[in-house]
Amino acid sequence: MTGLGPVAWPPAPISTERLVLRESEARDRTAFIELFASPEVRTYLGGPRPRDELERAVPAVPGRRPGLFVIDLDGAMIGTITLDRRDADRPGHLLPDAQEAELGYMFLPDAWGRGYGAEACAAALDWFADALPGEPVVLCTQSANTPSIRLAAKLGFTEVERFEEYGAEQWFGVRTWGHS
Repeated sequence: MTGLGPVAWPPAPISTERLVLRESEARDRTAFIELFASPEVRTYLGGPRPRDELERAVPAVPGRRPGLFVIDLDGAMIGTITLDRRDADRPGHLLPDAQEAELGYMFLPDAWGRGYGAEACAAALDWFADALPGEPVVLCTQSANTPSIRLAAKLGFTEVERFEEYGAEQWFGVRTWGHS
Protein backbone atom coordinates (compact mmCIF):
# COMPACT_ATOMS: atom_id res chain seq x y z
CA MET A 1 0.00 0.00 0.00
CA THR A 2 1.29 3.42 -0.80
CA GLY A 3 2.95 4.76 2.29
CA LEU A 4 1.71 1.95 4.51
CA GLY A 5 4.85 -0.08 4.10
CA PRO A 6 5.85 -3.26 2.27
CA VAL A 7 2.34 -4.60 1.78
CA ALA A 8 1.34 -6.37 -1.43
CA TRP A 9 -1.72 -4.82 -3.03
CA PRO A 10 -4.31 -5.93 -3.77
CA PRO A 11 -4.56 -8.70 -1.20
CA ALA A 12 -6.60 -11.77 -2.02
CA PRO A 13 -10.31 -11.09 -1.46
CA ILE A 14 -11.22 -11.24 2.24
CA SER A 15 -14.37 -13.20 3.03
CA THR A 16 -16.44 -12.66 6.16
CA GLU A 17 -19.66 -14.40 7.16
CA ARG A 18 -21.75 -12.31 4.73
CA LEU A 19 -19.35 -10.08 2.80
CA VAL A 20 -16.30 -10.05 0.55
CA LEU A 21 -13.71 -7.26 0.68
CA ARG A 22 -12.11 -7.01 -2.75
CA GLU A 23 -10.49 -4.71 -5.27
CA SER A 24 -12.76 -2.43 -7.31
CA GLU A 25 -14.08 -3.61 -10.67
CA ALA A 26 -15.83 -1.89 -13.60
CA ARG A 27 -19.22 -3.21 -12.40
CA ASP A 28 -18.86 -1.06 -9.24
CA ARG A 29 -18.97 2.28 -11.11
CA THR A 30 -22.70 2.91 -10.56
CA ALA A 31 -22.40 2.20 -6.83
CA PHE A 32 -19.42 4.59 -6.54
CA ILE A 33 -21.48 7.32 -8.17
CA GLU A 34 -24.37 6.56 -5.78
CA LEU A 35 -22.05 6.84 -2.75
CA PHE A 36 -20.70 10.25 -3.77
CA ALA A 37 -24.05 11.63 -4.99
CA SER A 38 -26.02 10.49 -1.92
CA PRO A 39 -27.08 13.29 0.46
CA GLU A 40 -27.46 10.68 3.25
CA VAL A 41 -23.97 9.18 2.77
CA ARG A 42 -22.34 12.58 2.37
CA THR A 43 -24.09 14.33 5.30
CA TYR A 44 -20.87 14.40 7.34
CA LEU A 45 -18.48 14.31 4.37
CA GLY A 46 -18.96 17.70 2.80
CA GLY A 47 -22.30 17.06 1.10
CA PRO A 48 -23.25 15.23 -2.09
CA ARG A 49 -21.46 15.84 -5.36
CA PRO A 50 -23.51 16.57 -8.49
CA ARG A 51 -24.43 13.35 -10.31
CA ASP A 52 -23.65 14.78 -13.77
CA GLU A 53 -20.16 15.80 -12.58
CA LEU A 54 -19.62 12.28 -11.18
CA GLU A 55 -20.83 10.65 -14.42
CA ARG A 56 -18.10 12.59 -16.24
CA ALA A 57 -15.35 12.23 -13.62
CA VAL A 58 -15.64 8.67 -12.26
CA PRO A 59 -13.35 6.35 -14.26
CA ALA A 60 -14.49 3.09 -15.83
CA VAL A 61 -12.88 1.19 -12.94
CA PRO A 62 -13.26 3.55 -9.97
CA GLY A 63 -11.39 3.37 -6.70
CA ARG A 64 -8.70 1.00 -7.92
CA ARG A 65 -5.86 2.07 -5.67
CA PRO A 66 -3.87 0.67 -2.76
CA GLY A 67 -5.81 0.86 0.49
CA LEU A 68 -9.34 0.84 -0.97
CA PHE A 69 -11.55 -2.21 -0.47
CA VAL A 70 -14.95 -2.59 -2.11
CA ILE A 71 -17.46 -4.21 0.25
CA ASP A 72 -19.39 -6.80 -1.73
CA LEU A 73 -22.68 -8.37 -0.63
CA ASP A 74 -23.99 -11.13 -2.90
CA GLY A 75 -22.01 -9.83 -5.88
CA ALA A 76 -22.93 -6.14 -5.50
CA MET A 77 -20.95 -3.28 -3.97
CA ILE A 78 -22.57 -1.85 -0.82
CA GLY A 79 -19.72 0.41 0.27
CA THR A 80 -16.01 1.02 0.58
CA ILE A 81 -13.33 0.84 3.24
CA THR A 82 -10.11 2.80 2.99
CA LEU A 83 -6.86 2.48 4.88
CA ASP A 84 -4.69 5.50 4.10
CA ARG A 85 -1.97 7.54 5.79
CA ARG A 86 -3.43 10.54 7.61
CA ASP A 87 -2.22 13.77 6.05
CA ALA A 88 0.40 15.43 8.29
CA ASP A 89 -1.19 18.86 7.66
CA ARG A 90 -4.49 17.86 9.24
CA PRO A 91 -5.17 18.09 12.99
CA GLY A 92 -5.35 14.86 14.99
CA HIS A 93 -2.18 12.79 15.31
CA LEU A 94 -0.56 10.30 17.65
CA LEU A 95 2.93 10.12 16.20
CA PRO A 96 5.46 12.98 16.06
CA ASP A 97 5.89 12.49 12.29
CA ALA A 98 2.12 12.01 11.80
CA GLN A 99 1.19 9.72 8.88
CA GLU A 100 -0.81 7.27 11.03
CA ALA A 101 -2.89 4.66 9.23
CA GLU A 102 -6.47 5.94 9.07
CA LEU A 103 -9.62 3.88 8.59
CA GLY A 104 -12.44 5.32 6.52
CA TYR A 105 -15.74 3.82 5.35
CA MET A 106 -18.85 4.67 3.37
CA PHE A 107 -21.94 2.51 2.92
CA LEU A 108 -24.96 2.92 0.68
CA PRO A 109 -28.03 3.82 2.81
CA ASP A 110 -29.77 0.48 2.03
CA ALA A 111 -26.89 -1.27 3.84
CA TRP A 112 -27.14 0.80 7.03
CA GLY A 113 -28.17 -0.73 10.34
CA ARG A 114 -27.45 -4.37 9.43
CA GLY A 115 -24.02 -4.82 11.02
CA TYR A 116 -22.17 -4.78 7.70
CA GLY A 117 -19.96 -1.89 8.83
CA ALA A 118 -18.70 -3.71 11.90
CA GLU A 119 -18.24 -6.97 9.97
CA ALA A 120 -16.37 -5.40 7.05
CA CYS A 121 -14.24 -2.98 9.10
CA ALA A 122 -13.23 -5.71 11.58
CA ALA A 123 -12.04 -7.86 8.66
CA ALA A 124 -10.06 -4.96 7.15
CA LEU A 125 -8.53 -4.13 10.54
CA ASP A 126 -7.57 -7.78 11.09
CA TRP A 127 -5.93 -7.82 7.65
CA PHE A 128 -4.06 -4.61 8.51
CA ALA A 129 -2.93 -5.99 11.90
CA ASP A 130 -1.50 -9.06 10.13
CA ALA A 131 0.17 -6.94 7.43
CA LEU A 132 1.64 -4.32 9.82
CA PRO A 133 1.60 -5.85 13.33
CA GLY A 134 1.42 -3.47 16.27
CA GLU A 135 0.77 -0.35 14.20
CA PRO A 136 -2.06 1.82 15.53
CA VAL A 137 -4.99 2.83 13.33
CA VAL A 138 -6.83 6.14 13.74
CA LEU A 139 -10.34 7.17 12.78
CA CYS A 140 -11.83 10.64 12.46
CA THR A 141 -15.52 11.48 12.08
CA GLN A 142 -17.74 14.42 12.86
CA SER A 143 -18.87 14.41 16.50
CA ALA A 144 -22.45 14.77 15.21
CA ASN A 145 -22.15 11.45 13.35
CA THR A 146 -23.25 9.26 16.26
CA PRO A 147 -23.71 6.07 14.16
CA SER A 148 -20.07 6.34 13.03
CA ILE A 149 -18.87 6.92 16.61
CA ARG A 150 -20.88 3.88 17.77
CA LEU A 151 -19.24 1.80 15.03
CA ALA A 152 -15.80 3.10 16.02
CA ALA A 153 -16.42 2.05 19.64
CA LYS A 154 -17.66 -1.38 18.52
CA LEU A 155 -14.41 -1.78 16.55
CA GLY A 156 -12.31 -0.94 19.60
CA PHE A 157 -11.45 2.69 18.89
CA THR A 158 -11.15 5.00 21.89
CA GLU A 159 -11.45 8.77 21.77
CA VAL A 160 -8.17 10.67 21.87
CA GLU A 161 -9.40 14.20 21.26
CA ARG A 162 -11.94 16.45 19.60
CA PHE A 163 -11.05 19.39 17.40
CA GLU A 164 -12.55 21.74 14.86
CA GLU A 165 -12.05 20.93 11.16
CA TYR A 166 -14.14 21.59 8.05
CA GLY A 167 -16.36 23.89 10.13
CA ALA A 168 -17.48 21.11 12.50
CA GLU A 169 -16.30 19.36 15.65
CA GLN A 170 -14.42 16.15 14.85
CA TRP A 171 -14.10 12.99 16.95
CA PHE A 172 -10.62 11.46 16.71
CA GLY A 173 -9.94 7.96 18.03
CA VAL A 174 -7.30 5.24 17.98
CA ARG A 175 -7.23 1.45 17.94
CA THR A 176 -3.92 0.15 19.25
CA TRP A 177 -4.13 -3.62 19.31
CA GLY A 178 -4.13 -6.35 16.70
CA HIS A 179 -7.18 -8.55 16.23
CA SER A 180 -10.72 -7.67 17.20
